[in-house]
Amino acid sequence: MMGCRRLFLLSMLLAAEHHGSTEAFSTMSIAPKSRRASTAIASTVENVFEQPSQQQQLQDDLPSVTSAEESQSIQIRSVDKDALINTSIFIIAIATVVTTVLSVDVGITRGWTAEEIALRIPLDNWRSYTNILSMAPIETKAVTSATVYTIGDIIAQKTEGLDIGKLDRGRILRSALAGLIGHGPMSHVWYHVSEDFFDNILHLHAWWDFVPKIVVDQLVFGPIWNNSYILLLGIMQLQKPGQIFGDMKRSTIPLLISGLKLWPFVHCITYGLIPVENRLLWVDLVEILWVTILANEANANNSEAQPGDDKDR
Repeated sequence: MMGCRRLFLLSMLLAAEHHGSTEAFSTMSIAPKSRRASTAIASTVENVFEQPSQQQQLQDDLPSVTSAEESQSIQIRSVDKDALINTSIFIIAIATVVTTVLSVDVGITRGWTAEEIALRIPLDNWRSYTNILSMAPIETKAVTSATVYTIGDIIAQKTEGLDIGKLDRGRILRSALAGLIGHGPMSHVWYHVSEDFFDNILHLHAWWDFVPKIVVDQLVFGPIWNNSYILLLGIMQLQKPGQIFGDMKRSTIPLLISGLKLWPFVHCITYGLIPVENRLLWVDLVEILWVTILANEANANNSEAQPGDDKDR
C-alpha cells in the first residue's frame, strides 16, 4: 500500500515539474507557481491516502472494545449464576433444618396449645438428638462438626468481604469434610481418652480437676487438631507435602496463642459441667467462632504461598 502511494506521488510530482519546465521558456515567473501547484497536489494526495488509513485504525480498535464489553458481560452473568446457586443451596439447607426441627412432633400435637408446642419442640428435639447420639455417637458427632465447620467457613469468607455470589464452594466443602472426617471422630476419641486418663489412671476427682484437663487439652489436643485441619485441607487441595508442612510450621504457634485467648475459659464449662457425651456439642457451638479464626488462618497461608512455594522444602 505504501509503495503504491509513493509511486503515485512521484509520478504526480514529475508531471508537475515537467509542466513547470515547459512553461519556463515563456516566462520565469511561472516556475514558483508550478512548484506551489505540485506541493498542493502532493498534499491533497497525501490526505486522500491518510483518510482510509485512519478509518482502518478505527476498525482495528473496534474489535478490542467489543471484546472487552463481551468479557465484562460474561463476568457479570457468571457472578449472577454463582449468586443464584449459592442462594439456592442456603435456602434449601435452611428449609431442611427448619422443617426437621418443627416436624419433630408431627402427628401428636392435636389439642396442644401454642405454649405447649413452643415448649415441647425444643425438648423433643433434644430428646431425639440424644437418642441418635447414643445409637451412633461417632457418626452423630461427625455430622455435627461438619455442620459447624461449614457455617464457620461461610462466616470466615463473609468477614473477608465476599458477596454471596463469590463464596468459594470448594473451600466450604473442604472445611465441611475436615469436620466430618477429622474433628468429629477425633474429638469423640479425645474426650473419652482424656476422661479415662484422669479418672481411672490418675484417680483425680477433686473439684479442681478441670484445670489440668484444660492444660492438657490446650497443649496436646489443640495443636494436634489444628495441624490435622491444615493437613486435611492441604491434601484435598492437592498441595505438595513441603507446602503443607510449611503451613503447619508457620501456623502452630499463632494458632496456639489464638486458642489460649478463647478455649481455657470455654473449657472451664466443658470439663467442669458438661457430661462427656455432650461435650462435643457444647464445644461445636463455640467452635463456630473458632472455625472462623481457623479458616481465615488456613486461607491466609494458602494466599501467601507464591508460585514457587509449592516445591518440597
